[in-house]
Amino acid sequence: MTDVASFREDGSLLVEPIAHIRTDFPTKFGVPRQGGLAPSLAGRVVFTPKYRDANALRGIEGFSHLWLLWGFSQAGRKGWSPTVRPPRLGGNARLGVFATRSPFRPNPLALTCVKLTGVETAADGPVLLVAGADLMDGTPIYDIKPYVPYADCRPEATGGFTEEVERRLLTVVIPDELLAAVPADKRAALTETLAQDPRPAYQQDGDRVYVLPFGAQEIAFTVRDGVLTVTDVRG
Repeated sequence: MTDVASFREDGSLLVEPIAHIRTDFPTKFGVPRQGGLAPSLAGRVVFTPKYRDANALRGIEGFSHLWLLWGFSQAGRKGWSPTVRPPRLGGNARLGVFATRSPFRPNPLALTCVKLTGVETAADGPVLLVAGADLMDGTPIYDIKPYVPYADCRPEATGGFTEEVERRLLTVVIPDELLAAVPADKRAALTETLAQDPRPAYQQDGDRVYVLPFGAQEIAFTVRDGVLTVTDVRG
């Protein structure tokens, strides 16, 4: 068996995906800005053929949460800048890239804590069932580590600029006839996702119709005065 990663003489590290996640977000639009904001969102971590060994997951059922180390595979920018414009500040202020969670980084890596809801044995090997992921469908996973409460939880931690930004949830209105078109097991996750306000922070046009690809469907909606109204469910 070959090593997953190898170090070059200059200390740089060459890594490869050990898995990919399957979620209901075929595009970046609508993906929650952080993990856990939409706790009902279900995901499946499917290992690549090289790492489909159930022995690698022995004991994982004892943990309620996991850390996923993943890559911003769709960031779409070459190079990097020492400053970025955080969406939570409306794109109007620049901060240091290492003081933000921007995807536009020297190494486009991210870390998300997810809830482990089960381990499934499938035809293509063991699969981790998780909830609350903020990942697009097909995102590469580079490592998985258990969340250890006594080591990873820091109640005294401060949140920097994020504490200055009020987090407001939208009121979501989905007419009964449209809600009926959404699979029952996806309704809670869809509502949680919409409540986070999928729109870019700089777009506040109350007449504009937005379309969120979600699973096999497209959800059309408008937002006015803090209320998001679903106007159509397609697919």
